[in-house]
Amino acid sequence: MDPMDINVSYDRRTALIVVDVQNDFADPSGSLYVEGGQYVVPLINAEIARAKFAGSLVVYTRDWHPDSTPHFAKDGGVWPVHCVKNTWGAEFHPDLLLDGPEVKKGSNGEDGYSGFSMRDPATEEVIPTELGDLLRRHQVTRLVVVGLATDYCVKATALEGLSGDFEVQLLTRAIRAVDLEPGDGRRAIEEVVAAGGTAL
Repeated sequence: MDPMDINVSYDRRTALIVVDVQNDFADPSGSLYVEGGQYVVPLINAEIARAKFAGSLVVYTRDWHPDSTPHFAKDGGVWPVHCVKNTWGAEFHPDLLLDGPEVKKGSNGEDGYSGFSMRDPATEEVIPTELGDLLRRHQVTRLVVVGLATDYCVKATALEGLSGDFEVQLLTRAIRAVDLEPGDGRRAIEEVVAAGGTAL
């Protein structure tokens, strides 16, 4: 079946997790642009509308980095400077429909791949975000994950959701990959499915 023909079901025990649909990733002018990132925005907006209509929680994750962090190549990390707090690059894509709480990650210089946790690159300490508590307060049991990028923050969020005993569905038409190595996005989806998730 064509993935475009698949409709996800939403209800009050389901949350739509919109991962990092920010200018630096979703705009061709962004510092860490994900190829085709802008094209997921209308697809995600359609899911947001369907989720809200069904009474589902919609949560937005957002990279929110300081000017200097070991996460950045200029400070010893691997990534170009991106999603610095209060800059254009850190803003959500202007066409993205915003209708729910956001979870910031990496605010104190941590690596913030998963929406559920951050890792201090110096001490290796793992620090939870508020996402897990937010989902539990809303009695959520199932996650639908969309956004950017498949092989990094989408994958990490989905895997940590599975390890937290949530049912996880990846909506593959509404994600895009960095693909530093060809096939990284496909392998990320396969890893999520192998861990017990569903790819739609």
